[in-house]
Amino acid sequence: MGCQIWLIVSFLWLFQFFDHTVSSTVEENGTVFVYGRAAVGTIDEDFICATLDWWPPEKCDYGTCSWDHASILNLDLNNTILQNAIKAFAPLRIRIGGTLQDLVIYETPDQKQPCLPFTKNSSILFGYTQGCLSMRRWDELNAFFRKTGAKVIFGLNALSGRVVNPSSEAIGAWDYTNAESFIRFTVQNNYTIDGWELGNELCGGGIGARVAANQYAIDTVNLRNIVNLVYQNVSPMPLVIGPGGFFDAAWFTEYLIKTENSLNATTHHIYDLGPGVDEHLIEKILNPSYLDQEAITFRSLKNIIKTSSTKAVSWVGESGGAYNSGRNLVSNAFVYSFWYLDQLGMASLYDTKTYCRQSLIGGNYGLLNTTNFTPNPDYYSALIWRRLMGRKALFTSFSGTKKIRSYTHCAKQSKGITVLLMNLDNTTTVAVKVELNNTFILRHTKHMKSRKNVISQLTWVSNGEIQREEYHLTAKDGNLHSQVMLLNGNALQVNSTGDIPPLEPIYVNSTEPITIAPYSIVFVHMPSVVVPACA
Repeated sequence: MGCQIWLIVSFLWLFQFFDHTVSSTVEENGTVFVYGRAAVGTIDEDFICATLDWWPPEKCDYGTCSWDHASILNLDLNNTILQNAIKAFAPLRIRIGGTLQDLVIYETPDQKQPCLPFTKNSSILFGYTQGCLSMRRWDELNAFFRKTGAKVIFGLNALSGRVVNPSSEAIGAWDYTNAESFIRFTVQNNYTIDGWELGNELCGGGIGARVAANQYAIDTVNLRNIVNLVYQNVSPMPLVIGPGGFFDAAWFTEYLIKTENSLNATTHHIYDLGPGVDEHLIEKILNPSYLDQEAITFRSLKNIIKTSSTKAVSWVGESGGAYNSGRNLVSNAFVYSFWYLDQLGMASLYDTKTYCRQSLIGGNYGLLNTTNFTPNPDYYSALIWRRLMGRKALFTSFSGTKKIRSYTHCAKQSKGITVLLMNLDNTTTVAVKVELNNTFILRHTKHMKSRKNVISQLTWVSNGEIQREEYHLTAKDGNLHSQVMLLNGNALQVNSTGDIPPLEPIYVNSTEPITIAPYSIVFVHMPSVVVPACA
């Protein structure tokens, strides 16, 4: 009886949801082909990552100051929504870093310089004076991380000891004295750090300053030696990560060769949509050909890693899409989930282990609203991904309109699969069937397992008892600029006590096609479809 009620409720919702769109839209059919014999990429369990930055309130872009009190140094760590938002990921990996990290000193007991805040000065590197992390604030941050269960990646100042010449070359070796003292302080206080990352955007051509690959490799080896020494009787041993900048094939090739086994993860940054001031951001996001371009970087880095002797894996260490803090009502609105989820799906296919979104909070591209901490649409997209998409990525293709983006993973909650579909078209509703081209197992809820060696239209192969779970994501009032996301027609909003809302699916009979409305996203969990890669 319970299943029948769910089917009735789900049918009524689908009818209501699509009734007001079908009359004014075109209907098309399409097919998702899932190749499930073997995974093409594998992600970490903690694939979803978000960043916390150093920018003070004075940070402004194009006349808009969007950072408020979202810095490592002034963020309200007692905010209930913030704490609940992180806890919901159980755990969320957080990368602490950004442009100003290479100007930070750490107020360790042996540090002789005064601990002063960043001060704006447009005539010097990065536009700010040197800043400082007090150990009191570091204590507060670690209490916060422990309470929320966050896994922390900390970005170290890699410009310490160097001189930046007029051509932006950073000359000299890394002076790791202050960093080593900071790492020792961290260990002595039993603070757990998941990884230490060296520098921010100093590789290749650099942003503001650049370090040669050979020197950066030497510095990374020194960081590895420090970590090995300080943590020799401590568990767990943190990762050593670098270089934390934009991909440059020749630079990364040399760096990975010369760091040998000192590096655990190599991080690159992505701002493929251009400046936040660009008025054509939405056109880029809704253009499949534009979205496809970033695959070149993913593929190139994967090949470099594969052909070198490094044991490092690939991470996206920072990705905000649109640089200079994003764009209000675009990078913090529903439309950005098309770009963000497409990035997560694409990165997975190329064996990217972790993907760090800029930012958790701060700027116009935060997962959380900078002033009131309420989740923006991309927060919910990330959380649903976290709960539904397993570690193995399966090759997926779509036959039909070019405006459908499709990705498939082994499911996290079952031995089945989860399919992610995004409709970038504003007028076309697409009815989708899913097909496999390999052996799979169809697990019946009451009957014995059966094994079929066929190309199968999965949504039609059913005894009528099997259901799938669907999570339809749309913008409130159909407005792509909306900062309110609807899940199966219901607004996702925190309650009065700051609790993250439950993410409930609708249950659909597996004999029905998957219906994707215009400008919508759907996650489809098919627990009864088991392919060899997931079994």
